[in-house]
Amino acid sequence: MLKSANTGLRDVPFPIEDPERIPAQRYFDDEFYQMELEHVWPHVWQNACRIEQIPEEGDWIEYQNVGKSVLIVNTKDGIKAFHNACRHRGVPIAGNPLKDDLTGGGHGNCRKSGFVCPFHGWRWNAEGENTMVYGKHLFSERQLDPADINLVPCRVDTAIGCVWINFDDDAPSLRESIGPLIDRLEAHNLHKLHAEWQFGTVLPANWKVAMEAFMEGYHVMKTHPQLQAAHPEMYGSMYEKPRGPMPQMADPELSHTENQKIQVGSMALLSEGMAGMLHAKELEIARGMVGIEEGLPEDKNMAVFQWLGMVMHQISTQLQARGEPVPDLCTVTQTDPIKSVEFLFPHYFLLPYFSSFSAYRIRPLGPESCFFELWSLTTFPEGEEPEPVMGPTILPYDSQEFPPIPRQDYANIPIQQQGMHAKGFEFMRLSRDVEGMISNYQRIIDGYIAGVPQKKLAEANQLLAGNFDGPILEFDF
Repeated sequence: MLKSANTGLRDVPFPIEDPERIPAQRYFDDEFYQMELEHVWPHVWQNACRIEQIPEEGDWIEYQNVGKSVLIVNTKDGIKAFHNACRHRGVPIAGNPLKDDLTGGGHGNCRKSGFVCPFHGWRWNAEGENTMVYGKHLFSERQLDPADINLVPCRVDTAIGCVWINFDDDAPSLRESIGPLIDRLEAHNLHKLHAEWQFGTVLPANWKVAMEAFMEGYHVMKTHPQLQAAHPEMYGSMYEKPRGPMPQMADPELSHTENQKIQVGSMALLSEGMAGMLHAKELEIARGMVGIEEGLPEDKNMAVFQWLGMVMHQISTQLQARGEPVPDLCTVTQTDPIKSVEFLFPHYFLLPYFSSFSAYRIRPLGPESCFFELWSLTTFPEGEEPEPVMGPTILPYDSQEFPPIPRQDYANIPIQQQGMHAKGFEFMRLSRDVEGMISNYQRIIDGYIAGVPQKKLAEANQLLAGNFDGPILEFDF
């Protein structure tokens, strides 16, 4: 619990005083939203774009969020970022910042043409250096100091195949903020994946409501009944009683082959439902492994785990033979394990199964509106990578073109937002054991609003790694 009585801390509106209860006003109150805009977003590492979107020198792409526009540029000295404003009169020099639904971020190449202000024609090169002021003689010499008229840099870093920006030059580094999770993700070659497609939609819900739908698997039984029906021991009954040390993956009354068919059926539902999370090429390999019984242990559950290890080995071997940069999945799963959902504070999710991933990014548009994007990410043979996906295909949130699993989640999120306003609904009532991530990241938000030292917040942030379906944690603030 954070209170202003603690020296130097700000008051937090609707603070979390009980970590199992999240006040409802945090999801629609304008004052709380403005505090987020002022004290959270300017100090956190935001996922700005994918590196593959700017592969050549001079390539640039615009990133927009909470009323700010940044240009990400591949320069001769590496990737840089600049605040998108002319140093003369403040006009954005590229992109389309008036697109307030976040879909209009521009892109192009400035290696030869540079950036040109559309108002008075001032120019800058890819490195952000001013190269031309129209009518220089009209200005005082002090107005033309290069340090004063070059583009203002924005802090930038790269990891896991993405470019990240931070408006706070004094914030802990990206790696200090995310921690060893970066290394675990890159051990899975996440930085070598490419986007197959990208969808986007505007959801009539607070950005935190949208995010919290993906912080626990407790909802799967009801929201995604096809998964629960295919694998009740994984997606339903595991929440009905205390969990054991090893999930029950097999029916002891069935043969090895029959249990393998059930596994492949579940994989098929995930592949259809989430695309990148379990890619069709991986499913095809797994189907080819059904019927293996020789050498498997008599215990049916242990046999399923051993068979899944064989599937992972074949996925690695066969995709590597095609020239795809897939790691040894058996090794990284044992030495660098990652969760089925990983959250990177404040707004990015990764969902893996074997070697491919789905990714989500959520950005606020207002107290009760957000922009939600999802990607299908996979590997390709070197030299056969597709053209970069430069922006999302925009769909209504209830579009049947979305994959089935997010479509089911999108059905809940808007009506949950409405329910926040119901008389008598005072707060979320969280499970301390499996909905802990919701409490944990919300209390980190409180830390930013209150002004807790960012080193402590970065240390807390690192604890979110692997926290999907996890418990409420203790923080040192």
